[in-house]
Amino acid sequence: MQMAGSREIINDMTVGSVPKKLLTFALPFMLSTLLQTAYGMVDMMVVGQVVGSAGLSAVSISTKVTWMTTALCMGFTNAGQILIAQLVGAGKRQELQKTIGTLILTVLCVALFVTVFGLSLTKPILRLLSTPPESYPGAVQYLTITFIGTVFTFGYNLVSAMFRGMGDSRHPLMFVAIAASVNLVLDLLAVAVLRMGVAGAALATVSGQAVSLVISSGYLYRHRDKFGFDFRRESFRFDRENLHRLVRLGVPFAFQNAAISISMLFVNRFVNSYGVTASATFGTGTRIEEFPWIIINGIMVASATMVGQNMGAGKPDRMRRVVTVGALICAVTAAVVVTLFLVFPRQIYSLFTTDADVLELCPKFMLALACSIPATSMMGPYQSFIEGIGNARLTLIIALLDGFVSRIAISLILAYGFRLGLMGWFFGYGMAAYVNTAISMIYYYGGFWKKRAALV
Repeated sequence: MQMAGSREIINDMTVGSVPKKLLTFALPFMLSTLLQTAYGMVDMMVVGQVVGSAGLSAVSISTKVTWMTTALCMGFTNAGQILIAQLVGAGKRQELQKTIGTLILTVLCVALFVTVFGLSLTKPILRLLSTPPESYPGAVQYLTITFIGTVFTFGYNLVSAMFRGMGDSRHPLMFVAIAASVNLVLDLLAVAVLRMGVAGAALATVSGQAVSLVISSGYLYRHRDKFGFDFRRESFRFDRENLHRLVRLGVPFAFQNAAISISMLFVNRFVNSYGVTASATFGTGTRIEEFPWIIINGIMVASATMVGQNMGAGKPDRMRRVVTVGALICAVTAAVVVTLFLVFPRQIYSLFTTDADVLELCPKFMLALACSIPATSMMGPYQSFIEGIGNARLTLIIALLDGFVSRIAISLILAYGFRLGLMGWFFGYGMAAYVNTAISMIYYYGGFWKKRAALV
């Protein structure tokens, strides 16, 4: 396989200054997360201003459901990213062809499964979540459209993950920018001008991802010699060894994301039972929570790739340095965000809605978010380390604790044991992060990871 000129795509993260490499690599991911957050925010802003609280609630509930299904995709794309990173770090670039071919087919199969599953269970899921009657029709429309577009969503995430594994953060930024731009234009047209409501927001999101997927796939095809995959028909096949690695790593990652999503849906269900105002407040607040993730997620993605490559190269000291630098950046981010959430809750919410009841309730949810941010931010560098070394088993354990123990148990205790009601669900939503972060830090600082070997 010809790899001449491959440095345009493959970026060696095993040499050079760690802070410089990490920040240079993370910055495009931060901008990508900013754009992804922005076009999610645009959906909420436009729907909130045009449709009202019922629309905010519908979009919020629907996006949490689609995130649960997208978690399956993210599990396998994240696994592919780590495998590709370790192959690059170990200098085994000739293995990329089989790995990428297996990854593409696996994600396509998962996408088809999710499409059929999602379309058949849309209404039962929304009823299970106690969706407010005012929000139910819009939520059905949103989910139907997004499930039909699952293959675009999954493909969009797949291409970005392959670039990340190779150490390329510039091209994913470009493709996210394309998706965000298309989404913004279509959001304004479909919702604000054509008055298509929540359905218009869903169409805008899926269309943006579809356009981005087509353009990014075309780019990969034109640069296939540098990328490491020739796109020949015979290359699209399952390789047994790579499929085993992908499943062994991807299934726990998928369960991790799905378990967290399920626990969030559990909390969302009880919040919805308090009415459309509580539902809109919670849904908008969880969108606002994405602001600190602009930086934290950038550090997480960059750290996982750097750790993965250095794991493959056998450089543990450099892996530790990645975690230290990432933790410092996330700590500063947390301090700034907590201050903003506590001082300007209504001003932040007013970007999304003018509903007086929502603005009256929002300071309580922002207080709960502010209390959880320190743990959430520190979870980033330490969990990305666990992912980067390929410890899927611990990742799954942490996810199961989050999904079925920590968040649910803490929420129930606060809501009913301490009789906090709605505030108990608000606080319980974020406090589970302290359990996850504590486990991750104990694993890292206890040195339990030192005996692990690279996956490849």
